This record gives sequence, structure tokens and C-alpha cells, in this order.
Amino acid sequence: MPSPSTATVDPVLQEAIMTRVQKIPVFDALGIRIEGFAPGECEAVVPRDKRFDGIFESFHGGMLMTAADTIACFAVMTLIGADDTMATTDMNIRFLAPCLSDVTVKARVIKAGKTMCPVHVDLLDAKGKLVAVAQVNYIRIPGPVGPRP
Repeated sequence: MPSPSTATVDPVLQEAIMTRVQKIPVFDALGIRIEGFAPGECEAVVPRDKRFDGIFESFHGGMLMTAADTIACFAVMTLIGADDTMATTDMNIRFLAPCLSDVTVKARVIKAGKTMCPVHVDLLDAKGKLVAVAQVNYIRIPGPVGPRP
């Protein structure tokens, strides 16, 4: 994935995305830090919080899936806008190694279709080791965004 520091996402769109994502409760719950945007891409860091560990004292797989789903959504927003309605239809993840540190999540939209938007996600530990790969699929839903908390 190109470095988010070379992002060419319109600053107005970037601000709209940040405004929207900061209203999502899981954003604060996971302590997500957005590192950058590029068209069709988002990179973020999710700090390891031992309250979210699994049975083997590593970053819980379900939390890694949540991080992948969340950051993938942000990548889609860079292409379709912050106010379009979408929902996850399905996702899969392959765990490759335990994650014993913060996780860097790199999401890249495979295709921004009229109906479906599949996204590839890499999850890396603090040393840059690939700990999981995921694919998340979103469906675009016509009409305005519903109420937000």
C-alpha cells in the first residue's frame, strides 16, 4: 500500500470522514489512531489493550476482526464519501501469528462497485510482522444515512 503520507484524498472529504468515524463508539473503545488516507486506502493503529486479550494472552482474534472491518469501512469512504450508507455483508480473516503488540491495520479497496465494495486488509504487529489478512465486503445501500448517535 502506498504510504498514507502521500495521500491525495481531498481535505474536505478527509475531514468529513474523520467527523463521521469519531461518532462511532468502537472508534473510541478500541483507541483507533488514523495514520493516513489515500484514495481507496486507510491505515490505522489499534493499541493492544490486555482487556481485549484472548485465552492465550495475545490480541483477541475477534478484536482483530473488528479492527479490520472498521478500518476497511474507512477506506471505502475515501471513494464513495462519508455520508453514503453501507453495511458489511461478509468477511473472512486468516490468522497467521499471535499479535502481542499494537496492530497496524492497512486496508485497500479492491473495487468500489455500484453495489459491492470488497476490501483487502493486512494486519501487522509493531515489528511489521504480518499477523493476519482479511477480506471485508460491503454493500452500498441507496438512500440517506440513518440516525447517528
